[in-house]
Amino acid sequence: MKKIVNILVFFSLSFSQFVFSCSEDAKEGILPKNDLSIPIETKDRNTLSEEKFNSIIEKIQHIYAPLFSQMGGTLQVEKKWIDGTVNAYAERQGVIWKVIMYGGLARHMTITPDGFALVMCHEIGHHLGGFPRYSDYHWASNEGEADYFGALKCLRRIWQFDNNSDVARTLKAPTFLVKSCEKNWPRLDDQNLCIRVGMAGDSVSRLFSAVSTNRWIAKFHKPDPKVVKITLNSHPATQCRLDTYFQASLCEKSFEEDLGPIEEISGACHSSSGQTVGLRPRCWFKPAF
Repeated sequence: MKKIVNILVFFSLSFSQFVFSCSEDAKEGILPKNDLSIPIETKDRNTLSEEKFNSIIEKIQHIYAPLFSQMGGTLQVEKKWIDGTVNAYAERQGVIWKVIMYGGLARHMTITPDGFALVMCHEIGHHLGGFPRYSDYHWASNEGEADYFGALKCLRRIWQFDNNSDVARTLKAPTFLVKSCEKNWPRLDDQNLCIRVGMAGDSVSRLFSAVSTNRWIAKFHKPDPKVVKITLNSHPATQCRLDTYFQASLCEKSFEEDLGPIEEISGACHSSSGQTVGLRPRCWFKPAF
């Protein structure tokens, strides 16, 4: 009964705004508004191909389209490989719930295939990430929550049947991440998935750093010391966002347990349950209790 009620609440919230693109004024995406462009012909780019771009998107779309349907929406993904825009967006137009992915972001030197998957998972998170939202009457989860959902729920779901051991061996993960995953997860499969999620976060945080003014490189072992007095809805600082991905990788909650649409405990690691690892970082999130 609780799940049915949550679904109905989520469904009702979905019509509270017509269009959204990672901010209530529809001006920003996973990154703040920027004029960066990476065209196809540029030499200063990574090796992610159009085929890989499409395959990552199509895999996530195939997995999440039925879940969107259960929530009353139709997932529509716009694949803009040719467009050099360095950003990604989520929008709603009635029952059409959009994710817009750009080739420019996919070609950025900091972005790995797993990092690109996390970007799309972040946009999925605006639709399905639940509380906290941009406002009480807005359908979209805020930036920090979209980050948390992307790493905690989406990446784990789409990679659950992958050979994560083979992938993890290629990632050159820092020792702190590896040991943290080993400490927190008894099973080797879970450790490797944790490492993979963390390194996807590392890729995306390097993108945030590259487009910021201070070019600060975030580190797993140096969490953001900031403690907010009220929950931040806009983009957290680069270190804070990596902290979110890292904590999500350590959280013991299953990807099958939905995050609550109107409260902060369901599906998440939370201090009210005595947990100290895997929590939403205090650098952007203010717990209700």
